[in-house]
Amino acid sequence: MENVSSGLATIDYVIFGIYAIVILAIALGVSRKNHKSAEGYFLAGKSIPWWAVGASLIAANISAEQFIGMSGSGFAIGMGIAAYEIMAAVTLILVGKYFIPIFLEKGIYTIPEFVEKRFNKTLKTILAVFWICLYIFVNLTSVLYLGGLALETILGIPMMYSILGLAAFALLYSVYGGLSAVVWTDVIQVAVLVFGGFATSYVALNWISGGEGAFAGLGTLLDKVPDHFEMILAVDNAHYKDLPGIAVLIGGLWVTNLYYWSFNQYVIQRTFAAKSVKDAQTGLVFAGFLKLIIPLIVVIPGIAAFYITQYDPALLQSLQDQFGPMVLNNLPSEQTPDKAYPWVAQLLPVGIKGVVFAALAAAIVSSLASMLNSTATIFTMDIYKEYVNKKASDLVLVTVGRITAIIALVIAIFIAPLLSTLGQAFQFIQEYTGVVSPGILSVFLCGLFFKKTNSKGAIVGVLASIVIAFLLKFLPLNMPFLNQMFYNWILTTAIIVFVSLSSNENDDDEKAIVTTAATFKTSQGFAIASYAILLIVAAIYSAFWSVELGWAL
Repeated sequence: MENVSSGLATIDYVIFGIYAIVILAIALGVSRKNHKSAEGYFLAGKSIPWWAVGASLIAANISAEQFIGMSGSGFAIGMGIAAYEIMAAVTLILVGKYFIPIFLEKGIYTIPEFVEKRFNKTLKTILAVFWICLYIFVNLTSVLYLGGLALETILGIPMMYSILGLAAFALLYSVYGGLSAVVWTDVIQVAVLVFGGFATSYVALNWISGGEGAFAGLGTLLDKVPDHFEMILAVDNAHYKDLPGIAVLIGGLWVTNLYYWSFNQYVIQRTFAAKSVKDAQTGLVFAGFLKLIIPLIVVIPGIAAFYITQYDPALLQSLQDQFGPMVLNNLPSEQTPDKAYPWVAQLLPVGIKGVVFAALAAAIVSSLASMLNSTATIFTMDIYKEYVNKKASDLVLVTVGRITAIIALVIAIFIAPLLSTLGQAFQFIQEYTGVVSPGILSVFLCGLFFKKTNSKGAIVGVLASIVIAFLLKFLPLNMPFLNQMFYNWILTTAIIVFVSLSSNENDDDEKAIVTTAATFKTSQGFAIASYAILLIVAAIYSAFWSVELGWAL
């Protein structure tokens, strides 16, 4: 194999420089039209076509938590962690068919705004504060930390400098241009991260096959570490608590996916900006197809790193001969699985490394920009405009949004380095998001589809869900967190229904959502694409099914 330097060469810096210039140029160019009005800044003037909606959904979703965190879980657990991606493809179909038509009919800026239209201002404020705290203290901090870890491992840049650089890049285009800058640059970001991701997987698999190609390398992995390709983990699997068997298909994974893709502001906001309901729905199903390829570019490198470091000492020695002692110094392990992707990336050939570096940056800064824009949107529209200045002009709202984004990022910068004690960061993010997601999902599903649900039931339910979450987490039940989320969702839904019926037995709530068959009608193309996604998912699970299933507490 080719002997290459472990650092970035001139061509790598040139590639990354071109990427950065293109992103900033596009961001500033598209920002001119929409950066002054509230609708333009927060919803891109509702002018986004379907293909940009789909690409932006994936760019907002795929970040360091996938490239670094999910790859780390691929190292520790295997392809089973891809359930989050694969089942998300199915979830996007449901979101497009059943949720988006209602949201767009309401003409909302934020998810909390929908809560006020369906319930009341009190619940809207509670959830707005939940989301602002979640985005700052979990999402922004984890993305910055994982991005900093990647740059520190690949380039040797100290963690804090890496975090500051990523934060500055995201600020440069997202704070000025708003959602327009975020969405249109996301189209480029997705192309870069998919190409860079496939390049990493190809090179890693080609090492494993001894230069005989990626398919031969994949065959070696399937043959040598078959347990790392089990999609449904058996009860006796060491990582069953992370992915509890059949629950990934019919249990708690649905809670996290439905919450994330339906009611998570920084993801769903780009569908609010779509030209039409049809564009939003087509964009969602397009994103579903993109989700199906994500495991190939984020999980495979983790499995490859596991095989090389644990099963092929000859290949590891060969890599050491080429790249020097740093190969051993940065090895991922059971204690540091999140080093898997950066470890593979640092060993890539000149040129490819620049593309992968750009892909990592694309994944990180696009998610940061989305989170910042949505944090600013929620605070500005649901807190500032509601409680501070009801008559604020568009210029004031945009200015407040920009200031909010800067403050949120500064807070996250200071907290991010404290996450260095994490094991599998992807699992950390899912678990702590899971504290609030079951209750929020219950409130929305009941609010959308159970007409007797009232504000009292929703408020009691969402507050009770927090108590239930911590009881299930800290009581000596030894329960996988996905099961905790599933049982929390069931109990919270029961509470909402009981309280609502107790206070309003006979009549539908006055703010109940009224739907007809026409509300959920979709195009023939949407239906065909949806069936195709379902067939692909069924084929994947049929091919990699573990027969020793179970459902433990």
